[in-house]
Amino acid sequence: MTATLSRQDVISLFTRLLQAWNARDADAFAAQFAEHGSTVGFDGSPLDGRAAIAKELGGIFKDHPTAAYVARVREVRDLGGGVALLRAVASMVPPGKSELMPERNAMQSLIAVVDGGAPKIALFQNTPAKFDGRPQLTQQLTEELTDVLRSKREVDAG
Repeated sequence: MTATLSRQDVISLFTRLLQAWNARDADAFAAQFAEHGSTVGFDGSPLDGRAAIAKELGGIFKDHPTAAYVARVREVRDLGGGVALLRAVASMVPPGKSELMPERNAMQSLIAVVDGGAPKIALFQNTPAKFDGRPQLTQQLTEELTDVLRSKREVDAG
């Protein structure tokens, strides 16, 4: 019998990933990946394996004040056999600021698998959403994610 991943399993996995980034916790970020999981960063940098991900992010978090993610899940699709696809849109808020950075808007894709009975990431890709020649799409995405940010602040304040 093949294990399955529920929509909530996959969204929770994605949420933990972004929470670990926002907390600047390289080990917690890497822990969301399968042992041989991979990620492709915003700049195209590939990292393969949980240990490499933790090591690279540990250095980034130590040496750079990273911005925090704000994201909205657009789709979770069961691919069968204990594999699922999550697609999301995201942007970032720099440290000490309250507004999104449209130049950091991104399309994110995550492939989740059942690994040792738990959902883990096989691949996470973070691709710039540049929308060359279509500034209205950048504006629309920024507005959508600003709404997410505003809603989050209202929940946190309430």
